Amino acid sequence: MIAAVLQLNAQGMSSTKLYNYIRVAHKKNVKLILLGEYVLNPFFKELESMSLAMIKEQGLHQIKILKELAATYQLTIIAPLIIVKKEKVYKTVAKFSPASTSYYQQQILINYTHWNEEKFFSNAVKPIEAPLTFKIDGFKFAILNGFELHFDDFFATLKHKNIDCILLPSVSTFESFERWKALAMTRAFTHSCYLLRANRIGEYQDKEFTWQFYGDSFLISPNAELLNHLGNQEELMIVEMSHTQVVQARRSWGFKEAINKRTTLTKDKT
Repeated sequence: MIAAVLQLNAQGMSSTKLYNYIRVAHKKNVKLILLGEYVLNPFFKELESMSLAMIKEQGLHQIKILKELAATYQLTIIAPLIIVKKEKVYKTVAKFSPASTSYYQQQILINYTHWNEEKFFSNAVKPIEAPLTFKIDGFKFAILNGFELHFDDFFATLKHKNIDCILLPSVSTFESFERWKALAMTRAFTHSCYLLRANRIGEYQDKEFTWQFYGDSFLISPNAELLNHLGNQEELMIVEMSHTQVVQARRSWGFKEAINKRTTLTKDKT
């Protein structure tokens, strides 16, 4: 499986860079391309002061462009988007394939005092459901929003789905790159899958902080190896992943098999 991460800052309504990079990815036989959070929309703190009409216009514009790109270049684009439905604003990740479009609504949003997405967006607060999963040429993906990587509950919903790669769009900042890397390596290793992360670059300045989005997009193997990573500049990273390596990792470490044995014993007792 050949995939790519497009590491960018906020693009607003401009589509020039998307067209250029996706054309390059297509020539390299890329099947899937992943964007970071708040690349196609302004950063959350900027959204707070924008009109609903403007947020809606941006969302509809980006949906139109990405549908056209996916169909024209016959690849799948995974893109975080802010969309408006019935006068309410939702934080989602959209999957644009050549023939269809699907949306994954983020289930757990940041709710800290300085960064309260949960208060701003209308995403439902409800029991955790399995993230969006899909296959391309037999290679199985799952999508998580960046913040959701922290919660074991999502991985419990995925444990029987045999995921080859977790796609993780993020918008990490405040010098947190070592912590994010350690967490991502742990998740990839204990769940025997690749983890492909796209993190935004650029910055946002408010009265108290400079929000520096540091990039560091990466690919981690099922054995917790950092296979590819970027710095803090605009760049397209093309990666290769192997279903065979995923299967080998599962057999070598046997984490799932160990749990399945005990699940069977529990069922027998009842």
